[in-house]
Amino acid sequence: MAVPTLRMIGFPMVALATLALAACVGPQATAATIDVGLTVDGDAIEVSIPAGSTVQFALDQGGISLGELDRVDPPGYTVVTDGTEIEITRRVERFEIEERVLPFSRQTIRNEGLPEGQTRLLQAGSNGLEEITFRIVDEEGDEVSRKPVKRTVVIEPLPEILMIGAQAAHTPLGIQGTLAYLSGGNAWVIEGNSANRRPVVVSGDLDGQVFRLSPDSKWLLYTRSLDEEGDDFNSLWVVDVDNEQARPVDLEVRNIVHFADWAPNSDSPVLAYSSAEPRPSAPGWQANNDLILVNLSSAGRVLRERELLPPNAGGQYGWWGTSFAWAPDGVHIGYARADSVGLIDSRDPFFEPLHEIVPLLTGSDWAWVPGVAWGPNSRTLYVVDHAPPLGIEDAAASPAFNLVAIPGPGESPLPLVTETGMFAYPSSSPAKLVASGEIASQVAFLQALSPLQSEASSYRLTVMDRDGSNLRALFPKAGEPGIAQNELSPPTWSPGGGRLAIIYRGDVWIVDVASGTGQQLTGDGLTIALDWKP
Repeated sequence: MAVPTLRMIGFPMVALATLALAACVGPQATAATIDVGLTVDGDAIEVSIPAGSTVQFALDQGGISLGELDRVDPPGYTVVTDGTEIEITRRVERFEIEERVLPFSRQTIRNEGLPEGQTRLLQAGSNGLEEITFRIVDEEGDEVSRKPVKRTVVIEPLPEILMIGAQAAHTPLGIQGTLAYLSGGNAWVIEGNSANRRPVVVSGDLDGQVFRLSPDSKWLLYTRSLDEEGDDFNSLWVVDVDNEQARPVDLEVRNIVHFADWAPNSDSPVLAYSSAEPRPSAPGWQANNDLILVNLSSAGRVLRERELLPPNAGGQYGWWGTSFAWAPDGVHIGYARADSVGLIDSRDPFFEPLHEIVPLLTGSDWAWVPGVAWGPNSRTLYVVDHAPPLGIEDAAASPAFNLVAIPGPGESPLPLVTETGMFAYPSSSPAKLVASGEIASQVAFLQALSPLQSEASSYRLTVMDRDGSNLRALFPKAGEPGIAQNELSPPTWSPGGGRLAIIYRGDVWIVDVASGTGQQLTGDGLTIALDWKP
């Protein structure tokens, strides 16, 4: 009888277990889907995606790939809802090159070789050509953006240059050798006669930092100012003076402040220069105080560069810079900086001090560097020396400056003229044989009219024998205005040594050494540099 009892108990237990399991699983359901629309490439597509999906998921489901520039609205990270419309805009980038004409400019220059009122076409103008590369963006086949990304000047425009006569009523004067001068940003030369002058460089941007004829007058070395777009402030160029059709040559040298000049006694064109680095603060540069030797080809191209002196501190106030001067032998180079003068042998180059100088305390953003000049023997250096104080002022503040001669290495300076002024700029004449059979020379310099206030004084051209004797004031005459501060530069001797060229009142003047008579050669008042070679 026990068996039926067990069957009755087992049935309810199985049923209860089944109900409990069903309660744990719970009801089953399918995730909701939504429909979104896609507009792409002119077609409308509808895709079904799970609710809560993003635009990017919808694009992936629709098999749509995007280009780098394609635009999607709404953005790919946006969560969509049922019925959202997604628009894909195809964008394509392309480049086009257009040629555009660069019109030539017109320039006029005054020429004192032409009578007043006459004109002459010096150079016919011609248009240039520029290639402009545009970046173009198309949307759905329509151009929506065009921007220039590159400009290349294929042909430089050539300016039209019209010469306008401005001949002044000056008596023609014979000119020995070649006299070059810089007026109004252009370079001119006079040969044979003061009425015979012609332009050599007419770019209008010569800055006068360098303006030097080669020893044979064939080449002109000069600097041009650069535009304000870059950091560099000028560039070094040469031009063949003898060839009127020659084009100037850019030596690819930048930022010249104190020195660049031709080497004497060289069979081929050789020059040296010292460079600087541009700076935004006054004075606008940081001098390198280096010295580079450059050999040129017969066409004026750079063949070789050699570093004689590497960049260096340049002594006290070296940021202002070092000036250099070739000796006539073409081997030795004199140097001057704020605290010393000395020489350099180009065959074994190093700074060899000859005389220490007390640096002038200017109290401003410039430094005084003494003027130096070689005698024709390539041994004597004529130097403007900062003299000891006259009162109780500090030595660095002394207002006195003397002209001295340094006979050579190891020898003491010989006093020649006291209280010349700081900008005396000595210049030695060519050597010549005098009646006694002696080889003689003279020294020209600028004498301050107010020697103890020489920083602001005007000056007078003065000459003496090489030993300081026969001192004579030449030009201008007593009572006439002196040579102004902005015209101060070393007097330039004629090849024969009988005349001197200076800048006075903005014009070129020739002064006869024997009589002191001066004659004006130019009349535009724009001259800032000159040179005179055989």
